[in-house]
Amino acid sequence: MKRFAFVALLAIFTSVAGASEQGPTFRAHVDLGDRPSLQRGARIFVNYCLSCHSAAYMRYSRMGADLGLSDQQVKDNLMFSTDKIGSTMEVALRPDDAVQWFGVAPPDLSVIARARGADWLNTFFLGFYEDPGRATGVNNLAFKDTAMPHVLSELQGMQRAVTETITDADGVEHEKITGFELAAPGRMSEAEYRSTVRDLVNFLVYIGEPAKLERYRIGAWVMLFLLFFTFLAYLLKREYWKDVH
Repeated sequence: MKRFAFVALLAIFTSVAGASEQGPTFRAHVDLGDRPSLQRGARIFVNYCLSCHSAAYMRYSRMGADLGLSDQQVKDNLMFSTDKIGSTMEVALRPDDAVQWFGVAPPDLSVIARARGADWLNTFFLGFYEDPGRATGVNNLAFKDTAMPHVLSELQGMQRAVTETITDADGVEHEKITGFELAAPGRMSEAEYRSTVRDLVNFLVYIGEPAKLERYRIGAWVMLFLLFFTFLAYLLKREYWKDVH
């Protein structure tokens, strides 16, 4: 047990240390009970992400039902790659073409939030910065040398990385990103863009485990039942033991 605890603490420390060397982390404030946020996130996803990234484990019909949208609303606002409400969220982009254009096939995003975490996704979407040395002209704080272009640049604009030189334990100097400054404005203010990214991350967390919404819905009733059952059990126990005491 001591060895296991030591390994676990070492893994946690290594993860935290790696994150601190990379740069700041932008915390996500996920709220799956915020249905308007999920609806806005779905719109951002289909408009900016679904052209390259699929979500093959999510059906349009399931998404609409969970987010409080009718089939017609889903068809009118969220379906651009198919005309069947029961279809999964696939893309027309062929993997071979993606490899030729981007160097790698864009991954399916169905469970990206479970694989990477909401904070990582939030940092990724907020962490694009100018890098003339890259083919796409940008790099990313959370995913260094990513092949993905900054598809939300028209909303956020372009930003430069603010760095400082630090010396590691071995005495080697390297640059660390400490923040960003706006190089070219986009259509949104910083606050508006952060809110948009929150909505998108919210939606990606939802599609990673859609059943979580159902658990949220029935959770309160389960707790009420357990409280009521506990009260009944207490009354039963008192009645059963009244002659003993």
